[in-house]
Amino acid sequence: MAQSIINTGKVLRQIIIGQLQNVSESQMDIQPEGFRNSVRWNVGHIVYWLDKYASLSFRSPSAIPAQYETLFNSGTKPSAWTATPPSKDELIGMLAVQLSRLSELTPEMLEQRLQTPFEMGPFQFDTAGELFNFALIHEAIHLGVISSQLKLIK
Repeated sequence: MAQSIINTGKVLRQIIIGQLQNVSESQMDIQPEGFRNSVRWNVGHIVYWLDKYASLSFRSPSAIPAQYETLFNSGTKPSAWTATPPSKDELIGMLAVQLSRLSELTPEMLEQRLQTPFEMGPFQFDTAGELFNFALIHEAIHLGVISSQLKLIK
């Protein structure tokens, strides 16, 4: 079962990268009516949080620029940015690097208990696999948002 979770993560990431192939740089910043954020923000948010969850789950050091936290953490939004966000190509590059790192995961790594349980509201995650699985759910939610935004943009 753990291997199928890893495989799902890789497929999900490939879908996201594929979704961005025909999006122009300018379309990345359009914020359709009714949405709080842009495609660029959602992609950066996915990159930021998978990095964060990997650090918590597998004790791996962060592999993203420090400014990603102020640009893409929960509660941030493009209208409040004071720094230049990464380009579409940079974000796709980060997605691809994370995709290759997913190939390094093993089922045994997912069985490891977290140093400290991760709590989010009423939810608690005790193992790396539980938190990683939640990370995939989170990523899929944002893929849905991106898909909806792109339908409105195009």
